[in-house]
Amino acid sequence: MEHGEVTDRQLEALLGRLDRVVEELARLNAREERREELTVIAHELRNLNESLQAIAYAALGTQGPQVRRRRAG
Repeated sequence: MEHGEVTDRQLEALLGRLDRVVEELARLNAREERREELTVIAHELRNLNESLQAIAYAALGTQGPQVRRRRAG
């Protein structure tokens, strides 16, 4: 056998390893896509929270919130 030749057994082993690498890359890509989707959702939730806070403060008008304190004792 000359240097650089690959036996059928070695070729099968290499192909098996490549298949596992492809599967792992597919899993990593899917995980990254989900992470990116969650980032978009988190951004939208922040925007929604800010909007809701603005609406709540606008509903109070010029009068601030009235907070009653409990009496000690």
